Amino acid sequence: MHSHRHYPVHGAGLGLRRALMRTLPDQPINAVNFWEVAPENWLGVGGYYGKKFRELTEKFPFICHGLSLSIGGPAPLDEAFLQRLKRFLKEHHIRYYSEHLSYCSDDGHLYDLLPIPFTVEAVHYVAGRIRRVQDILEQRIAMENVSYYAAPGKRMEEIDFLNAVLQEADCDLLLDVNNIYVNSINHRYDAETFLRQLPAKRIRYIHIAGHYQEAQDLLVDTHGANVIDPVWQLLEKTYQQFGVIPTLLERDFNLPPIVELLQEVETIRSLQSKWLDQAGDHIQHS
Repeated sequence: MHSHRHYPVHGAGLGLRRALMRTLPDQPINAVNFWEVAPENWLGVGGYYGKKFRELTEKFPFICHGLSLSIGGPAPLDEAFLQRLKRFLKEHHIRYYSEHLSYCSDDGHLYDLLPIPFTVEAVHYVAGRIRRVQDILEQRIAMENVSYYAAPGKRMEEIDFLNAVLQEADCDLLLDVNNIYVNSINHRYDAETFLRQLPAKRIRYIHIAGHYQEAQDLLVDTHGANVIDPVWQLLEKTYQQFGVIPTLLERDFNLPPIVELLQEVETIRSLQSKWLDQAGDHIQHS
């Protein structure tokens, strides 16, 4: 079992959306151990939301999960953005920064996350860019395994591509359990086998989310629905495999009342307790 030593946060977290800000004060939000925001949505925000955000970052641990770095894109890295981001991370004592292992821009944002071709050339290209980002920010970052619906130019399996990038860039992994499930259905592979091949020592935290079922064999990663049972089961398998890891609920669309979101956060927490108890029993009996 892994201790807390290499996790930037602990427990169960929730993605913070502006739509939640006004109802937060009415909730027992100590139920949430840490929060995550997209820095692009908060850089330079003042007024009511700026003030509320500052109050929250002074009270709670925060992580940033970026949207616009486009680590696999053809355009040069936006180093001016990275300098602004670096100041923002320091200013709000953000515990950690992660991004998507994909690309989303080329002379303008495409507002969708597109798959990087699974090739050796792409591994070298992306890893070099990740190292540059880590140098500028002067900290390690995590890349998230993304959902994808086509694999143009594919020369390697997804798991081999992901592991090669993490290794060559020497960066960490944000493990999205829902994306593994979605990809395993769409690309017909075994989710648990994929999970077992991930590098335990690089996992910093976990995302879990809902998705949309377009057809029997086509799931779309929307973050707009409740988490379904098979995804909760895969999260349990993740804890079984790697120990309990900080886990965050992502919900970007169709936001239900915060009470419902907090119930899902509570489900994360209860699964974590269950596995911590089992680990405790195991240690006592061994």
